[in-house]
Amino acid sequence: MNADPPPPRGRRPGPPHGRDADRTRHHGAPGRQPGAPQAWSQDPRQRPQAPQHDPRQPQQPGQQRQGAHHDGVRYAPTQTPEPFVDDDPRYRRRGDQRQSPQRQGPPPQGPPPRPPGGPDRYGQPDPRRRPPRPRRKRRFRWGRGILIALLLIILALGGLVLYLDRSLHRVDALPGYPGRVAQTAGTNWLIAGSDSRYGLTEDQQATLNTGGDVGDGRTDTIVLMHVADSGKPTMVSIPRDSYVPIPGHGRDKINAAFAIGGPQLLVQTVEGATGLRIDHYAEIGFGGFAGVVDAVGGVKLCLDQAVEDPAHNISLPAGCQKYDGAKALDFVRERYALPGSDLDRMANQRQFVDTLASTVAKPTTWLNPVRMWNVVNRGVSSLTVDEGTHIWDLARLAWALKSGPVTTTVPIGGFEDTASGNALFWDRDRAQRFFQTLAEDKQLPADLVTANGFG
Repeated sequence: MNADPPPPRGRRPGPPHGRDADRTRHHGAPGRQPGAPQAWSQDPRQRPQAPQHDPRQPQQPGQQRQGAHHDGVRYAPTQTPEPFVDDDPRYRRRGDQRQSPQRQGPPPQGPPPRPPGGPDRYGQPDPRRRPPRPRRKRRFRWGRGILIALLLIILALGGLVLYLDRSLHRVDALPGYPGRVAQTAGTNWLIAGSDSRYGLTEDQQATLNTGGDVGDGRTDTIVLMHVADSGKPTMVSIPRDSYVPIPGHGRDKINAAFAIGGPQLLVQTVEGATGLRIDHYAEIGFGGFAGVVDAVGGVKLCLDQAVEDPAHNISLPAGCQKYDGAKALDFVRERYALPGSDLDRMANQRQFVDTLASTVAKPTTWLNPVRMWNVVNRGVSSLTVDEGTHIWDLARLAWALKSGPVTTTVPIGGFEDTASGNALFWDRDRAQRFFQTLAEDKQLPADLVTANGFG
């Protein structure tokens, strides 16, 4: 019997190859009539049925399923479907908690949870598991804090300066008139001490010995302050009885100019008599004298001899004493009990201004906020200045006086009786040289610096 040799063990019989494959595909199996093409594994019509195997019957050892043979072709055995059991954990759906039939006991525990921020399962840092950064504690920046504090201080000081500047009483004191003296070197202040009682109550007038209200006020103190561009300032006392020309009113005592035309006429009269152009005007009353002295805690003044004036209720001991506001006002006003009368009073006034300025400029005053505020507030409230003068101009003047000015009096020639009474006449030659030196912003020679005006 001619039969095809069996296929090698372990290999599944495949389709015919080569020329047999073509003949089978187009003409059917060997021994058959040509017909429709058939697959090599398709059972022909006369295919014998393969023996059925009951899966419930145990298979004998060594027994193997045999496929059907037809015309020398071995076919695959008939497959019997079996139920599918999904017991492989690799193919389970996520969340399926079914336990495979072969597994006994509780499921094995997985690896312990990784701490936050630790590496992933590959040992690499996992950015998703990185713990949140701890909040950085904000440190106080001293530089920024100091800068903010300085800005606040500057703003506060600026507001305070503007407030004080607006608190000044102003008057149109610097007139513009034809033929006015041209601008001279340095800075010239005209300071008038008014005996006006404006703003004082009756009790205050009695305490300060002002002698009652006298109307619009007079000036018993006229001081010309020359602040040089370089060098020490010069404080010049102009006697109130100086006999000078008053524009539009002939010749008269200089204090009459203030009584007639107020600050404007006084400034015009001083400019015509001295040849110096006045840059700033300041006027202080009785209350201002006393208030500033009390604000600085008193001033130390000296007298060569005791002063007793019962008519004006003034009593001042000899030597150096610390005076309060009321006593300091008696010191600068008294002239009747002094040997040199008005000339000695001018010397006392210069001593008072010099001492007060140096006291205000002391660190114990301007480093004490309360004391400094009282000084500035009382001084500003009692001052009257021209419209072009500001609080910083007054500060520059006070700073210039802190080292002590040169104090002197206009050169005096003598006294004469006039239609206005006994009047004081200047030494014309020496006075001309005196004011010319100041106009050139030079220091006065020693022969022109006198305490009472006599050379």
